Amino acid sequence: MQSTRIIMRKRIVALLLLGALALFLLLVRLAYIQFFMGEHLRKAALENRMRDFPVEAKRGTIYDRNGSELVTSISVDSVFAIPSQIENPSETAQKVALVLDMDPDRVYELLTKRESFVWLKRKVDFQVAKELRSLRLPGIEFVEESKRHYPKEQLAAHVLGFVGIDNQGLAGIENTYDHDLSGVPGRIVVEYDAVGRQIPTAEHKRYPPIPGYNLFLTLDETIQYFVERELDRLVDTYQPRYAVIIVMDPRTGEILAMGNRPSYDPNRWADYPQAAWDRNPAIWYNYEPGSTFKIFTLCAALEENAVDRTRRFYDPGYIKVADRNIQCWKAGGHGSQTFEEVVQHSCNPGFVEIGLAVGVDNFYKYLRGFGFGTPTGIKLPGEARGILIPQKQATNLNLAAMSIGQSVAVTPIQLTAAVAAVANGGVLLQPQLVKRVEDHEGNPVRELKPREVRRVISEETAREVQLLLESVVLKGTGINAYVEGYRVAGKTGTAQVVGESGGYVSGRYVSSFVGFGPVEDPRAVTLVLVVEPQGGVYYGSQVAAPAFKNVMQDVLRYMGLPARNDLPKPERQWAWTEPEEPEEVAVPQVVNLPLDEAVRELRAGNLNFVTRGEGNVVREQVPEAGAIVKEGTTVILDLRVGAVESGGQVTVPDLTGLTIKQAGTLLESLDLLLDPRGSGLAVEQSVKPGKKVDRGTAIRVHFAPPTAGSRPGREE
Repeated sequence: MQSTRIIMRKRIVALLLLGALALFLLLVRLAYIQFFMGEHLRKAALENRMRDFPVEAKRGTIYDRNGSELVTSISVDSVFAIPSQIENPSETAQKVALVLDMDPDRVYELLTKRESFVWLKRKVDFQVAKELRSLRLPGIEFVEESKRHYPKEQLAAHVLGFVGIDNQGLAGIENTYDHDLSGVPGRIVVEYDAVGRQIPTAEHKRYPPIPGYNLFLTLDETIQYFVERELDRLVDTYQPRYAVIIVMDPRTGEILAMGNRPSYDPNRWADYPQAAWDRNPAIWYNYEPGSTFKIFTLCAALEENAVDRTRRFYDPGYIKVADRNIQCWKAGGHGSQTFEEVVQHSCNPGFVEIGLAVGVDNFYKYLRGFGFGTPTGIKLPGEARGILIPQKQATNLNLAAMSIGQSVAVTPIQLTAAVAAVANGGVLLQPQLVKRVEDHEGNPVRELKPREVRRVISEETAREVQLLLESVVLKGTGINAYVEGYRVAGKTGTAQVVGESGGYVSGRYVSSFVGFGPVEDPRAVTLVLVVEPQGGVYYGSQVAAPAFKNVMQDVLRYMGLPARNDLPKPERQWAWTEPEEPEEVAVPQVVNLPLDEAVRELRAGNLNFVTRGEGNVVREQVPEAGAIVKEGTTVILDLRVGAVESGGQVTVPDLTGLTIKQAGTLLESLDLLLDPRGSGLAVEQSVKPGKKVDRGTAIRVHFAPPTAGSRPGREE
């Protein structure tokens, strides 16, 4: 009996101890949960019943220098789903897919995800959102977002750039200034019950977004339109691989306009081939500048007093450097010339002499001074640095080539900035695209001032070069750039394209003209660059100089600078015979004619032609029939496929004077093949014009560059 009681007491004590231990452990666990896990569990519970809906910040607006809106943001609806609230996923998926033009299986997959929030479609059109709202589908919600809008479409597309679906800047200014433009996103916090239903009486918190900053660019919308117009003309006339026009204020480095072809509409950038939007040729394209680079050879020589301005130069048509003969672009050379005439005639041997007199070390000092071989620092993504031969490796032969713009590669923006330094008195400025930044209420955030990089040449040297370049327009290769009523200066350039594996590619050229005006107080520097123009004309004086003239004429007038009546007219002093002023002719009606007949009609009126599209029958023509134009005008022929007689023979057309492309297009329309030899214009063909041959016959055609006397204003 006694032992039983003892056992019972022990059991009671053990039970009490176990109970006390359990209570202690529970207290410890409770304390751990309360004091150590409490904050974490509170947040988890809050996250379980509280849901965040993002509220995108409105992206800042981009304006031109005068406050004209170039880029803005418009409000649109984005559609999302709360899967836990979807009552009938299959039926809902069918209805949503029909309205949003989506795959029903994909929508069903989204609606059945074990997530609290899924996007269905971002930034839908107003009418689409309205139609979907009218269905009142449980679990389908809308949130207001903004969509980037470019009201001017292709205007300055490569400068402005574009954004992605989340309004992140992907190209151009949109990318470079993404942080300023983006703003700070907001959010809406909504409370839900355990089964995912929104609690009507619960407190909803809204954290408003902060809009992005607004940018005011240095671009002038009107000047940009001048540039875009000329680029379109260049494309219609020459179908180049690339075309670039830049207008800069030499006093500040501000870019007033920058345009490229090919181009694209940033509203629909994904609809264009990647080549149209991937890179900005104005800051990326490396090319040998040719004679435009002689400006800097001239600057170095005058600044270093390496040339006697009074001496005469003799050009026999070439100059020997090391073991090479460097040819002058003019067959037979220019003979005896003054220093000024060497500049006016863009004489290669003369400039080689000048460059060699400067010397390698001094020449490189000015190359670096003008910014070649390094990026300009313009605030755009993807800028190239150009290509220079390392100074330690440079020989006299390299120096001779660089003196005339060969064996060196520059970008269009580099060349423009360097010429601006000559125009403003010798100071290199960093190209600038943004003038100021403001917040959404119009308060100034920061002002961007012109940035001086360095002084390169003295004001005296700059003034002397300005006058020499003015003489190029009045008396030399730049006559076609002359602007009535204004003093303008500039330099032509024509260079062969360098192949990917080195060496020059036959028949492919880069035509350019760079200049500024008015000479007495330069307000605008303009570069026109045309890469691989088609149609047989490729000299900078013929392709780029007229476009420069058109842009500068409009820019100077737009700036309110009065035209003068006391200025000298250009003097046409050439070694070849200047052609008479072309006569006016009426454009013949060639619509619905076979291409070969249309070509005969046009050539009978001394008119050129280019084709667009594919086919053998003319569908449309520009200018239209009956329009009065100058002889030599290029008529654009839009082609369509027409009926071609089967079997039999065809008459071989006269191909004389046509380019390879023109001859190939014409022969193809007749079911004949082209066997080209050489480059330039057609001078001889294996089958005489008018002879009948079988379809599919190959016609061997010899092409040769135009003779020196055939094209006024020609230079190397």
